[in-house]
Amino acid sequence: MDPSYGAGFPSPASMDHGGNFADIMLRLKGTKRLTRFSHGSSQEGFRLLRRDPQGPAQTRGRRAGRSPIAPPKLGFILKLAALFLVPYLYLIARHSDIDRELRRSILINAGLSLAGFFATVRLIPVASRYVLRRNLFGYDINKKGTPQGTVKVPESLGIVVGIVYLVLAIVFQYFNFTADSNWLVEYNAALASICFMVLLGFMDDVLDVPWRVKLILPSFAALPLLMAYAGHTTIVIPKPLIPYIGMEILDLGWIYKLYMGLLAVFCTNSINIHAGLNGLEVGQTVVIAAAILLHNIIQIGASKDPEYMQAHAFSIYLVQPMLATSLALLSYNWYPSSVFVGDTYTYFAGMTMAVVGILGHYSETLLIFFLPQILNFLLSLPQLAGFVKCPRHRLPRFDPQSGLLTGTNDGTLVNFFLRAFGRKTEKSLCILLLLFQAMACCFCFLLRWVLTGWYK
Repeated sequence: MDPSYGAGFPSPASMDHGGNFADIMLRLKGTKRLTRFSHGSSQEGFRLLRRDPQGPAQTRGRRAGRSPIAPPKLGFILKLAALFLVPYLYLIARHSDIDRELRRSILINAGLSLAGFFATVRLIPVASRYVLRRNLFGYDINKKGTPQGTVKVPESLGIVVGIVYLVLAIVFQYFNFTADSNWLVEYNAALASICFMVLLGFMDDVLDVPWRVKLILPSFAALPLLMAYAGHTTIVIPKPLIPYIGMEILDLGWIYKLYMGLLAVFCTNSINIHAGLNGLEVGQTVVIAAAILLHNIIQIGASKDPEYMQAHAFSIYLVQPMLATSLALLSYNWYPSSVFVGDTYTYFAGMTMAVVGILGHYSETLLIFFLPQILNFLLSLPQLAGFVKCPRHRLPRFDPQSGLLTGTNDGTLVNFFLRAFGRKTEKSLCILLLLFQAMACCFCFLLRWVLTGWYK
């Protein structure tokens, strides 16, 4: 008799395989349960576990119908959204001279986006149960040594945002595009690229793809957009350079499409590597998306060219649902995070912003919005290129006694801020980085205002 199996229960080694297996199962019923385990081959055995009369907390929550994660921080999200919505709605309703039909389409898209916000808030706890059941979870490294550092946090919840977003974008076609619309092909190509990137991001979360492969994944996802792109491949030469170049417009041809592909690669990976804090990945996306929407509304109100206005409206149709669903995800991902977004979300967000920058014809403005991501990439380049040793997690050091983060010598903007401004809590550091992101967007608006009429 094996003592580890308790009195009166035979060990697997002592079982008579020719005996009545059903009798053995009946003896186990009520005090113990059977769980299958795999030996890594086609053979399977049984592992005996003691039955917990109450069950773990997460199991009890599922049985009672409760969420396995903390409730969303909706109060914080409403305050954050108000900072953007007040000026944005004012520009739509009062200030900007927008065509009535165009305003109607924007508001319909906003209504669908609002529905997407509530759908995402409801679906994230549901998806959390499933990813926990499939052991897709992680531990918060920046809370290691504290009780929060031992909590299983559901991973890859960006898949919920991606799915809701795609459903909203597809349904919106019914209200806006006709079968002969010139924008319908590019709109569906954009959705195909975003969908492809969501799939590749989720694959990365599950399979843990190496960095050298991650760098080229967006190239494949951008193929539907590049193949369907029928817009111009010309650039406007800045006025100060016209006397030296001798032309006002330069046709780049295939080089322009190469630039589009590289922009998609940069935007996707730059969001992915500027991370490591609760709320940072989603927070930077929310700030940039808000700036993109304000830029589009301003440009629509200042232009009389129908094609130019439609290009910026096209951008709004894709960014409003992303902002709404991202705010819903942020309500769970803000410090202390209840869920992790995974590469699924960072790839989705980066590809969406690259698509709208390309099809909206304001990639220069988009790159200035991405100024913190560019600085983070330049700081990371020695490690990413292999000149300096690159650890798996380039995170700051956490002191469980003080609750403060200390910067390391790794080349990230997170560590640079800690070295420059001193030790900080994770929440205060994230807020500081998001304020820097907002300042970069404001700098872009100021720069465009100063250079208008002189630069182009």
